[in-house]
Amino acid sequence: MGDHALLILLSVASLSLLPGAMPLQPSQAWSLFKLRQLLGDPPVLGTWRNYTDFCYGGDYKTASAFVECYEDSVTQLHIMGEPGARPLPTTFSIDAFFTTLSRLPDLKVLTLTNLGLWGPLPGGKISRLQKLEIVNVSSNYLYGELPRGLSQLGSLQTLVADHNMLGGKLPGWLKDMPLLAVLSLRNNTLQGTLPESLKDMPSLRSLVLASNNLSGNLPELSNLQVIDMANNALGPKFPRLGRKVASVVLAGNKFSDGLPADMLASCYLLERLDVSGNRFVGPFPAALLSLPSMEYLSIAGNRFTGRLSGNASCGENLRFVDLSSNLLTGSLPGCLLAAPGKTVLFSANCLSTGDDSQSQHPSPFCRNQALAVGIVPEQGRKKSGAKAGVVAVIVLVGALVVSAAVVFVVRKARLPKARPARRLVEHASSAYPSNLLADARYISQTVKLGALGIPAYRSFSLVELEAATDNFQVSSLMGQDAHGQMYRGRLSNGTPVTIRSLKVNKSQSFTRHIEMISKLRHRHLVSALGHCFQYNLDDSTVTHLYLVFEYVHNGNLRGRISQGTEGRKLSWGQRISTAIGVAKGIQFLHGGIIPGLFANNLKITNILMDQNQVPKIGSYNIPILSETMKSEGGAGSKYPPDRICRVPNGDKIDMYDFGVILLEVISGRPISSLYEVEMMKEQVRFLSFPCLVAKYFIRPKI
Repeated sequence: MGDHALLILLSVASLSLLPGAMPLQPSQAWSLFKLRQLLGDPPVLGTWRNYTDFCYGGDYKTASAFVECYEDSVTQLHIMGEPGARPLPTTFSIDAFFTTLSRLPDLKVLTLTNLGLWGPLPGGKISRLQKLEIVNVSSNYLYGELPRGLSQLGSLQTLVADHNMLGGKLPGWLKDMPLLAVLSLRNNTLQGTLPESLKDMPSLRSLVLASNNLSGNLPELSNLQVIDMANNALGPKFPRLGRKVASVVLAGNKFSDGLPADMLASCYLLERLDVSGNRFVGPFPAALLSLPSMEYLSIAGNRFTGRLSGNASCGENLRFVDLSSNLLTGSLPGCLLAAPGKTVLFSANCLSTGDDSQSQHPSPFCRNQALAVGIVPEQGRKKSGAKAGVVAVIVLVGALVVSAAVVFVVRKARLPKARPARRLVEHASSAYPSNLLADARYISQTVKLGALGIPAYRSFSLVELEAATDNFQVSSLMGQDAHGQMYRGRLSNGTPVTIRSLKVNKSQSFTRHIEMISKLRHRHLVSALGHCFQYNLDDSTVTHLYLVFEYVHNGNLRGRISQGTEGRKLSWGQRISTAIGVAKGIQFLHGGIIPGLFANNLKITNILMDQNQVPKIGSYNIPILSETMKSEGGAGSKYPPDRICRVPNGDKIDMYDFGVILLEVISGRPISSLYEVEMMKEQVRFLSFPCLVAKYFIRPKI
């Protein structure tokens, strides 16, 4: 036996002795190889060998095919073929394929895309995979109706089957899936109307049914945050939306009449609205341009009328506007003309722009066309102007009321006399209302699909982290505290990361902690990318836990508010967007994961800014830290060890700290003590808008 082969055997033998690093069950390894055979040994699985250690041998993993395990059982299977894969041979049996899959009973996440799978989904076999939470079978050749067996997957939270040939009606039994948060069936052959039971799915947050053959009016969609129904035959009635909606795409349908301006003006979180290619008529609600979160707005290819004003305002985040092919008159708003970095399309209207690059019709054309669809232009303009004014007042008053409500909550907070050290607060999930838990399931599972645009959470090898930090050189050290060190590193693919090294106790259990840490991924958090265990080979215990986070290196919020150079300071609109982003991050920490994280030591210097000026909270509590404190008897805390994870008023502490951040954002002056908070309160009392904040921003009584 050669030295290399002997080394491999010794490595496998030592690995089998480590707790939590048991080799994969032989029956499950056989099932994986059987799946490869049923798929016709595709090139994407070319790294799978008879000696492959699927769970703890990273050498076989590629970006397109990998397995994740817990102990000796497969929990995640990801196989992604090349785009445009042809159907598998006629000898392929989808029934046999899912029978083999059912022999992985602990499977939670399943990705099978671009593999040429064909046939109807076998509901009976799928129902055996009771632990499935996320399924993605996009870009195959699956046909037939959605099988009723899916309703027996009580843990299923995300189902994505885009670009297949699934048909029939969207079934009403979907309401029997209590945790389903994301349903995406883009580009299939679904037909008929949507079931009214969709409104009875409180967990559903994202519904994507674009490019099917659906027709009729949409049911109430007030629970949804993401709606994509483009390229169907839906309409004519515009659906009822909720105030939490973030993206609405209804392009290429048969919606008519006018847009519900009042309803849309209250959607302060709306980032994307696309109603192009429909049959809308009536005044264009110019207030849509000024919604605070709006980034993408397209009304092209309708019959919207109304006179635009050059003085109309635009939201700070607006990046794309398409007003083309309508019946708009007047002047293009100045905020769209002088808009570097924005894409603005407005051809085929009757606007006075002075821009020959986007041709316009003469004014009589729009008047005649408006009359042809039953709209009196003069009256329409007057009513549109009056309504726009009312909407503007509503938006302004709404903003003031929201601000007052936030600081009123801060005022009502009652903190303990000695504020405890910041730690994880693991409140029981029963303390939250059901709609908040639904939000949590949507957020935590959507990010697992890569919606954030950051690398998937995974386990790292110690060799990878040593290479990233040059063997943990002092030059890579960023800081140190009682728990361990913080290093800056760069992965082999060039991704910059922050690596936290934690000393752990032999008696600690890591399963629930790693599961929670893997969910700490959000647009407004410094997101977790993975973890690594280091073992003591003498007694096979874990000695160090390494946590890998994204590296944000564009300074903190204070450097852009009160201590930055004039050219780097945020504008007032950017400050509002940043404050909203921080609020979203706090909301995620409190309700986006279960249990929530509270008492997060929120400070303006802990709000980091990325290269796109997106704020990211970098000071949230890591669950493993609280257990470390608990095992040490709660040193430095007034609470006994069994209450370390239940610090009272943790949510109110965060609200108060967020209020301090808001006060500095509003005033533009640094605040570092309670005395400065009180002084700032008195100083802003004499200003018009900040005085509303000062009136209610009172520190909770001791």
